Amino acid sequence: MNAGSLQPRRFGTVNWMGLYTLTRREALRGLQDYNYQILGPVVSCLLYLGVFHLALRTTGGMASNASLLDFIAPGLIIFVACEKAFECACGSFIFDKHERVMADLLMAPLNAAERVCGYLGGASAAGMGVGAVVALATLLFADLSLFNLPALLFFALMGTMLHALIGILVGIWAEKWDSFAAVHTFLLLPLSFLSGVFYRVENLPEAAQNLVRLNPVFYIIDGFRFAMTGTGSADPLTGAGVLLAANAILFCIAYRWFRSGYRLKP
Repeated sequence: MNAGSLQPRRFGTVNWMGLYTLTRREALRGLQDYNYQILGPVVSCLLYLGVFHLALRTTGGMASNASLLDFIAPGLIIFVACEKAFECACGSFIFDKHERVMADLLMAPLNAAERVCGYLGGASAAGMGVGAVVALATLLFADLSLFNLPALLFFALMGTMLHALIGILVGIWAEKWDSFAAVHTFLLLPLSFLSGVFYRVENLPEAAQNLVRLNPVFYIIDGFRFAMTGTGSADPLTGAGVLLAANAILFCIAYRWFRSGYRLKP
């Protein structure tokens, strides 16, 4: 046997092939069962809009109803996309732990940063894909517009990344599906529903507004709505800064956990 064949393979600074493979695996994993992964979020979003449409018909004119639905729709789109990113990232880890294949994945020639980027990229791509389908479905009730495409892509990416990183951390930490459900129910859902998805934050009392502005999810919803409608409750640059800082902190924590093997190595 040629002695050269026994040398470890060199990938360079970044193992692009391995990174692409992991990202593709996670993205397809989050979209492969379209009945649940795609159709479910679409139906949920349409139910929200349908209920609001029916409820508002008896409380105002059609013009005011349309205006409110146009306001709600962008928040619902990014809300669903972020939910999918969290679910995809977190569920992947818990499933692999239960199937006892996590050790095999850790043997892949990827460093800690590449692993975080792979899981993060796959979950974010799945979330944005579902968000795009939901956006098309909301056209049945709302008149969507586009004010700033770069801002739209930025806040969609930052939002799905934030939830994907939370999903990675929860997935690494959790041992049971109960932990996934608890974090989703008692942390992410309250943060999302109290972030201005269904109401204008500037109409709240000042004390409530100050509390809402401590919620990073608010800046996702508000920034995405600004990108679509041109109006928002906060400065988009402030929101961008908050989300960049939050994602950087979560990425560093995930990197440390992967590098140390926290709750991953047997």
